[in-house]
Amino acid sequence: MPKDPLKTRLEIAKNKVSRTNLFNKKNNQSSIGTAFKLSTELVAAVAVGTIIGFIFDKTFGTKPWFILIFFFVGVVAGIINVIRSAKNMQK
Repeated sequence: MPKDPLKTRLEIAKNKVSRTNLFNKKNNQSSIGTAFKLSTELVAAVAVGTIIGFIFDKTFGTKPWFILIFFFVGVVAGIINVIRSAKNMQK
């Protein structure tokens, strides 16, 4: 017994809709996830910069200077990363 053409078209349309919904769910991020990603990038850059400054200060005996310099470099790098990520999320 042949299938009804209307049922066949309905099945095809349902498959297309379910595929597009699945695709949209993969690319859609939650707000809390986005905020966590951006804050983690900022904090990680500052932490890495501070640790590098601490290691240089310990090596060269110039206690606060390298920590301060690399702390501010980390802040600037973190802000640049956050801006870059935010631009990529808008695309």
